[in-house]
Amino acid sequence: MTKKHYLLAIESSCDDTGAAVLCNDTVLSNVIAGQEIHGLYGGVVPELASRAHQQNIVPVVDIALKKANISINDIDAIAYTQGPGLMGSLLVGGAFAKSLAMALHVPLIPVNHMQAHILAHFIDDAGNEKPEFPFLALTISGGHTQIVRVDNYDNMTVLGETTDDAVGEAFDKTAKLLGLAYPGGPLIDKYAQQGEPIYPFTKPKVDGLNFSFSGLKTQIMYFIQKELQKNPEFVNENIHNISASVQKIIIDILIDKIEKAVRETGIKQVAIGGGVSANSGIRNALLQQEKQKNWKVFIPKLEYTTDNAAMIGIVGYFKYIHQSFDTHQPLSKARLSV
Repeated sequence: MTKKHYLLAIESSCDDTGAAVLCNDTVLSNVIAGQEIHGLYGGVVPELASRAHQQNIVPVVDIALKKANISINDIDAIAYTQGPGLMGSLLVGGAFAKSLAMALHVPLIPVNHMQAHILAHFIDDAGNEKPEFPFLALTISGGHTQIVRVDNYDNMTVLGETTDDAVGEAFDKTAKLLGLAYPGGPLIDKYAQQGEPIYPFTKPKVDGLNFSFSGLKTQIMYFIQKELQKNPEFVNENIHNISASVQKIIIDILIDKIEKAVRETGIKQVAIGGGVSANSGIRNALLQQEKQKNWKVFIPKLEYTTDNAAMIGIVGYFKYIHQSFDTHQPLSKARLSV
């Protein structure tokens, strides 16, 4: 019988304060406190985010423990997001995790946020099937766009990444141009389902498996400005078709690159992760590729796509069973590669 290991995980890389309790690879609780104040500014304000983490972290951890129906003294290890992310936010979660680990005399386990998005697929209830090594991971979020070759839990290689803006930023900045509330990415997805991609946007020419979205954002901005000069109601009258057109070009860019990665590596297992992987258009496009090209596509449950502590916990569990602990010296890092 497998021994039970209880692990507390803390996520604070951006504007969501998360705490989760895992028993081995099974999630007992997964609690998230969001920060609505950033909607007033059209994006995350780092100083406000770190202050909100300070307010939220104790109650969030308390609720996570109560939902898991365990005592703080039952915890065998504590995992936390070391990076990448907003430095102020990371420091709040990291300092709390370090202090608690020292008080409880349990191991402290630093976790790479992007690796966590990838390994979220190995949470017990993340999906019907788990990827087999090696597989390709497409990590898409507000701050990152990467194609990663995953050879093992602790052996990952970035094959391509964005040279400027991330795909999530492209969605959100476009939404801002359209006058949509923050975060606008989900709204574009919603409106796109009711429209047709009738406006042609061109793909940026980027070598290899890298991405670029800054030029596309500029292209969309000029298009909207030009059409508004001709018709001040253009956006209001065509919001669904504009959204569908923007979503299509972004999906085409992502699919082209992952197709190229499959050809170059010969690996036909593709897993997606990160907040933007909740986008219905991207999910459907990958499922179409699975049918047409004999791929095996892995799509996690929606609750494990956005920033959450359960994904930090699963990485922490793998590190714990392999005795990969922190010395309590290194803490948070704003930039961190897989």
